Amino acid sequence: MLHLTDIQLQDNKTFLAMLNHVLNVDGFYFSTTYDLTHTLQRLSNTSPEFQEMSLLERADQRFVWNGHLLRELSAQPEVHRFALPVLHGFITMHSCSINGKYFDWILISRRSCFRAGVRYYVRGIDSEGHAANFVETEQIVHYNGSRASFVQTRGSIPLFWSQRPNLKYKPLPLINKVANHMDGFQRHFDSQVIIYGKQVIINLVNQKGSEKPLEQAFATMVSSLASGMIRYVAFDFHKECKNMRWDRLSILMDQVAEMQDELSYFLVDSAGMVVASQEGVFRSNCMDCLDRTNVIQSLLARRSLQAQLQRLGVLHVGQKLEEQHDFEKIYKNAWADNANACAKQYAGTGALKTDFTRTGKRTQLGLVMDGWNSLIRYYKNNFSDGFRQDSIDLFLGNYSVDELESHSPLSVPRDLKFLALPIIMVVAFSMCIICLLMAGDTWTETLAYVLFWGVASIGTFFIILYNGKDFVDAPRLVQKEKMD
Repeated sequence: MLHLTDIQLQDNKTFLAMLNHVLNVDGFYFSTTYDLTHTLQRLSNTSPEFQEMSLLERADQRFVWNGHLLRELSAQPEVHRFALPVLHGFITMHSCSINGKYFDWILISRRSCFRAGVRYYVRGIDSEGHAANFVETEQIVHYNGSRASFVQTRGSIPLFWSQRPNLKYKPLPLINKVANHMDGFQRHFDSQVIIYGKQVIINLVNQKGSEKPLEQAFATMVSSLASGMIRYVAFDFHKECKNMRWDRLSILMDQVAEMQDELSYFLVDSAGMVVASQEGVFRSNCMDCLDRTNVIQSLLARRSLQAQLQRLGVLHVGQKLEEQHDFEKIYKNAWADNANACAKQYAGTGALKTDFTRTGKRTQLGLVMDGWNSLIRYYKNNFSDGFRQDSIDLFLGNYSVDELESHSPLSVPRDLKFLALPIIMVVAFSMCIICLLMAGDTWTETLAYVLFWGVASIGTFFIILYNGKDFVDAPRLVQKEKMD
């Protein structure tokens, strides 16, 4: 590093901090023997040539998070056995017993590295049709040599839209008015149909308020596409389940039950013969594709698991999975852990609504914890997500450091008001408190000082709020057009 300038040396420390930040996030997995990037069904439909390929060559590139880091080794087949694909997401494995019959239950969530990023800086789709926060979740059962699998996906509403942080609790979502939405929408679902088959969209966003235009636009696009491979179900989660009425989720489960039976699941017997194939997937989404989405996915997965375990002979006829208390505890906690992992990786905190996933009911303590997590999300989304987004883009190779670059992207000058206004607000508020604590001889004098400093602090606060986008921590490495 002797040839680097002082500015480059300082930037280098920041770049290293970014890489370390990504590597310190939980949820990176690898295997020396098993192809983690493919589902059981995809692996069963492969050729002998595919089986002979190295894990790196045959990996699904959507889920290879170290692809950029391995780019030089990828060009050297003789070292492929040392280069293993790394998955980002969540994996848990449990040995379980029901009716004295032992089976392995596995849950794998694979986060896509295409259009990867953080909550408010990566929304919708890109020009290639890649959706933000796209996650493929597979539930696997191993019993007596037989293997069963059920796959679901989640991903941001596949339109060109954004929701940039601006210090407001919920920034207004904005749909791009000039983009060709149908082109990106069709690219997205063409690839989904090729990979997974039929698509049943479960849209959980609010059907009123700021989320309403997105729900209407999504429904309109599905209708305009008029594909027999895509079905659309809208379910206003918050409206249907308000006042802690989470039992009303059964309305949605009943509505999609027949569709789920039609999609089926993958099953291969102990002889290696394919007994059943999954004909399509549920593609669930809310705004973030985190909290509401995970609740619904866990319910769909339980219904599929009920059918699989009955078919494998683990559950007796008439037995319900919900009645197997030991397994239910494992199941609910695993899905809640999955929710937390996906939420931390995208939004920076654990998931909301996990009290329902863990216990089957909504609790007052769960509401308090949701409030706390929401507060932490607000801070991170506004004041640290720019750094997080830059870290991910650097790690994945979306931004490449160029030693010859004359201008450092990290040295973007901040407007003076970025520092001045918050300082003025804090000083004014402090003076207001001091005046109250050190009241003068007359309340009239004290009240005048309190009013003066109070008005100054409140006025500055509203000026900051009005110019909110100037005060948030924004990404600095990747060009703006990639984000929009």
